[in-house]
Amino acid sequence: MFNLTLQDRVIGMGITMAAPLLLLCTLSSFLFLADAIKPRFFEPRIFDKEATGFGPIFEEEPLDTVYAEDSPEAKISMNCRVRANPPATIKWWHNNWEIKLMEQPDEHYSLVGGNLVITNPDKGKHAGKYVCVAKNIYGTVISKEAIVKFGFLDQFPTDEREAVYIKEGQGAVLLCTPPTRYPTDVMYRWIYNDFPNFIIPDQRRFVSQTTGNLYIAKVEVSDIGNYSCFVSSPSIGKSVFSTPIPLVPQIEKEVKRYPADIRVRFPKTYALVGQNVTLECFALGNPLPHVRWRKLDADLPPNYEVSMNGALLHLINVQYEDEGSYECEALNVRGMDWYRQWLYVEGAPEWAEHINDTEKDVGSELTLSCTAVGKPLPWIRWLKDGYSYGKGELKFSSLTFEDSGMYQCVAENNWGTIYANAELRVVSCAPTFIYNPVKRTLLGAKNGRVVIECKPRAAPKPRFIWKRGSQLLTNSSRMFIWDDGSLEILNVTKNDEGSYTCYAENDRGKDNSTGILSITEATEIIDGPSDVEVSVGGSAVLPCSASYDSSLDITFIWSVDSYVINFATDFKHYEKRMNQVNRGDLLIKDIQITHAGQYICTAQTIVDNATAVVNVFVKGRPGPPGWVRVEEVRDTSVKLVWNLGSDHGSPLIQHVIQTRDFYALDPEDWKTAVTSPVFLDGKTETAEVTDLYPWMEYEFRAYAINELGAGESSLHSLKIKTWDAIPAMSPTDVHGYVGVNGELIVTWTPMKPQYFFGKKFGYVVMFKTYEEKEWHWSTVADPEARRFVYRDRLIPNTEIEVKVKGYNSKGEGPFSLTTVLFSSDSAPSEAPLDVYARQVTSTEALVWWLPVYQVPPHWVDGYQIRYWRKYDDNEASASRVLVSSSVNKTRLENMRPDSHYLIEVRAYNGAGLGPPSEHCEMFTRRAPPNRRLRVYKYVSYDRKWLYIYWDHIYNYWNESYVEGYKILYRKEGERYGKVYTTGNHYFDLPMPETGDYVVEIRPRCEGGDGLISQIRVQGRGCLCCHSLSAASLLLLALAWMTVGL
Repeated sequence: MFNLTLQDRVIGMGITMAAPLLLLCTLSSFLFLADAIKPRFFEPRIFDKEATGFGPIFEEEPLDTVYAEDSPEAKISMNCRVRANPPATIKWWHNNWEIKLMEQPDEHYSLVGGNLVITNPDKGKHAGKYVCVAKNIYGTVISKEAIVKFGFLDQFPTDEREAVYIKEGQGAVLLCTPPTRYPTDVMYRWIYNDFPNFIIPDQRRFVSQTTGNLYIAKVEVSDIGNYSCFVSSPSIGKSVFSTPIPLVPQIEKEVKRYPADIRVRFPKTYALVGQNVTLECFALGNPLPHVRWRKLDADLPPNYEVSMNGALLHLINVQYEDEGSYECEALNVRGMDWYRQWLYVEGAPEWAEHINDTEKDVGSELTLSCTAVGKPLPWIRWLKDGYSYGKGELKFSSLTFEDSGMYQCVAENNWGTIYANAELRVVSCAPTFIYNPVKRTLLGAKNGRVVIECKPRAAPKPRFIWKRGSQLLTNSSRMFIWDDGSLEILNVTKNDEGSYTCYAENDRGKDNSTGILSITEATEIIDGPSDVEVSVGGSAVLPCSASYDSSLDITFIWSVDSYVINFATDFKHYEKRMNQVNRGDLLIKDIQITHAGQYICTAQTIVDNATAVVNVFVKGRPGPPGWVRVEEVRDTSVKLVWNLGSDHGSPLIQHVIQTRDFYALDPEDWKTAVTSPVFLDGKTETAEVTDLYPWMEYEFRAYAINELGAGESSLHSLKIKTWDAIPAMSPTDVHGYVGVNGELIVTWTPMKPQYFFGKKFGYVVMFKTYEEKEWHWSTVADPEARRFVYRDRLIPNTEIEVKVKGYNSKGEGPFSLTTVLFSSDSAPSEAPLDVYARQVTSTEALVWWLPVYQVPPHWVDGYQIRYWRKYDDNEASASRVLVSSSVNKTRLENMRPDSHYLIEVRAYNGAGLGPPSEHCEMFTRRAPPNRRLRVYKYVSYDRKWLYIYWDHIYNYWNESYVEGYKILYRKEGERYGKVYTTGNHYFDLPMPETGDYVVEIRPRCEGGDGLISQIRVQGRGCLCCHSLSAASLLLLALAWMTVGL
């Protein structure tokens, strides 16, 4: 890779004259420069086992750098710090060419320590790849490549931008069109009229960090003004902004509603594992759309967060399993829009196995290998002393001193490059037992096996000879000399006692070491345990005693299924009984299913051991069935398959299937499913689940029953959606009446989403007069709609029939019951009686009356309720509420607190209003306090509990008395959560696992709820913990003392 000179590569020779017997280890062999005119000697490379030198090791390597073209510093510093003995020389390379500061001085380059400093950088000369090369007598290593790029951010064009005219209620998009730049990662904001008045994104306004465009979901009159796109580059510390774009809303007499229209769509995204990813999705529409996220065929990752009112989906610490198709759905009452795209998760190279410094004997074999993981899979290449040295594994059949050096394994893929550096040192040394002699005292059990190790330090590998006293030992049926020099003796007896000497010799020298072998009595189990069966909750004693040599100490070790029992930590269920010196019985208490298995008692001395094996069988409730899965899906049924779970010693009697659908209110809201066959015996592994809703997401799980009861439920299956079908239900509570202006108004109770049975659900409203044969009809596309208005005036004194049915993309469902109503030609002649009103809050009240019963032509289609303040309002400006004839009560809203009201009720039909009722008088309640709570929080040390408290609010004379407090605990970005009520001014909540949560607290009064105060909480996954100030802690302590905690 680098053009090192021949002199750099040739290793010189040093000569040391000394007697071989006086040397512990010899130096590596010498290399000569064969074609030199005169002999030249260089400093030798020392590859001795006692050498203290080592090759270069990087402690700091150069990093990628972005240099701002107009930076005032006018200097780039590339760092390189190396540890080596002897110290290494450092050189730098730029775009595969060596920077020769000595031979070719350059005014731009200078070397400070090992760091390269570039003064007055020039983009044409100094951009590119840089590497640091470190070298000493042990070898050469090169650093990771560092790329120098020049950053810039151009100015926006100065051309005047055209004004944008948009109707009130419509959505608008203001294009940023950012200038050319590097790096491309910038931050976008928008200036409204004057700097620094920046727009704060909310549910109505959104700034895309991908395109820079400003999106306004619904334009309002207050949006008029000038807008400028503001672009900031954090890496180079520069910002620019565009010329203003005038936005002119056009006022509409009647603001139209528009369906949700997704305009910000996240692209196909490639993310790096472990990083944070943000997906954008924003929709225009009126009313403002609500955005929801989901992942196809799986739940959203557990570490996701939603912000900007649903416009941003944050995936924290993304993992490979988070890869998949993500969908955002925007919905308002006018319609729905959706968009989906793929997120691919890939990974930079990481070492699964890498090389380490290695010392090997000359002439030995060696394989150097390293393995990297990543996505895509990295490819491997090798460098030796800075030169390319092959791919895959490096295999050496017979190492020589020339193979010594610095090796680098390089793993690369699209996301990066990593290096693993190691030194290979080939050594030569005469045998010596100074560091690892044969054990002086050796013990062996009678009739057992003895291994005497012989491991001298030597290179190359020595030859081994064993002697017992003066007797030469050779391989036999009882004795065997291993390849590593160890001596193995089988079936030892007292006759094998004595001294044993190991002799080691190679071409560098020889040495020996001696140990004395003694034989003891063997350890045996004399009272072992036998198999036992016990029920859950019971206990059992497993006996174990042994005979052993009296000169030794003995200990008893118990294990279960290869797990060694720790009696200090497992004392709740295990106890070892040592009633006698040679006994170690095991007591198992409060036995659970997990305690079943194979138990082994081991009687252990320092010489040998003996074991006894026993099986413990535990009878209990069944274990969970395995791998519940759906194999066939239909509209109202699925085929479910599972694997039998453990019966835990009692035969299975029955299986039960449970389901959970998309609209389950609680994660544990599981319902017993209807199956075919109805009864599933203990051997059944498949069943058909019936009576399901079409077009519904389901999860399934199963549990088994035996004579001891119902067992644990299985893990739930993957989510599936049943096929769609024609609606089978019809709307209920279909009513109708003719309005004051002669229009036909039809109302009904919307069908629940479970009964939609398919996509594109809506309603068909049909009506006709009694004499007509053909029905008039109209469709209502909103599945949540509950009324339809036919605005053509109807003929007075006419009987009208009305019916409603649902439809979806598969077809139309059944009609509701037909409702008959009348279009009258005379207004009602009677007034409602006994009008009574009761205050609910400071701004709301309930009013009742006795209904008016009349027959045509005075048919009653509904009631009009008017209410106004007796002394402060004009009766002509009274508030009005219309209800159908089937209702004799309603809620009055938007009233003034602490006021005296008059209420009037009149019946009406298509011909007009009837006479008014007598006025009902009532007083609204006083308003709740118009002040926010001061809220404090404290997180417990173990981050499991959140303690909150607040200052009590006292009411003024014109405010309602505070009766208590309401607490809403919800996830950030969601509207619903858990609601608590309390009469205290403190409360404790469990800390969430992950994600951001919001706690909302408001006073509860007879006049209604007060203003909301909020605090935000980060889940336990957050590493930091916010503590209270000393003053807050004092207040909290006083609060607890007050309530007697």
